[in-house]
Amino acid sequence: MPKQVVPEERRRRRRPTRSGTVLSESLIVETALRMLREHGSAGLSARRLGMALDCDPSTLYRYFRGMDDLTLAIGDALIGQALRGWEPTGRWRHDLRSVGVRIHAAYVAHPQAAQLTTSRVTGRANELAADEAVLEVLRTAGFPLPDTVRIYHAFIDQTLAFAALDAASLALPRAALRADEDIWRSTYARLPAATHPRIAEAAPLLATRMVTSAYPTALDMLLESAAARLAALGRKGPDSDADPDAD
Repeated sequence: MPKQVVPEERRRRRRPTRSGTVLSESLIVETALRMLREHGSAGLSARRLGMALDCDPSTLYRYFRGMDDLTLAIGDALIGQALRGWEPTGRWRHDLRSVGVRIHAAYVAHPQAAQLTTSRVTGRANELAADEAVLEVLRTAGFPLPDTVRIYHAFIDQTLAFAALDAASLALPRAALRADEDIWRSTYARLPAATHPRIAEAAPLLATRMVTSAYPTALDMLLESAAARLAALGRKGPDSDADPDAD
């Protein structure tokens, strides 16, 4: 049976830790993010987190039902970071692109945490706010409900999938990441046109493009497809022909 989480108001009446720190859910999440960044997922445990916060590990269970509950809170915190300061402009392509780029950037800024959380559904406040915002943008643009859900599904999954892929690369040891990137120059760029004509002609561009994220390109392609669908429905949005990067 899951442990009961103590309500926030009761947590605030708890005494500080041995070092005088007053615990909070946000402080625990921030400390967990730091530990993931420094030690990876293998370095995050209740015991180590308790040591970092100078508290008994059992104290953490007043805030979270377990380490999996903490994992969900970490994911929700990343979405919260992405949404901070975002406001819709009424230009649906611009707004969706902005949300997508922000979410992707928040995850890849914490690659070890992203590996743990991109596949999870938290049901927490920030995730719900992001979902509501995306659905609102699409519905306000004029998409029928079935198209709204279809595009929302593709938008969210594409964003998280690229975040997971890019985070996995960034989480590699530096030497391994450098070796992977060098393959485009050391192997692909040296293939002869006689045996690999298409790779040979594309090699200079591949060496430049393949070491960067394809997410912005994939996102623009998705938005272009959505705009074409909206135009086919005769419900052309206010910025359907606009440059998606335009402010």
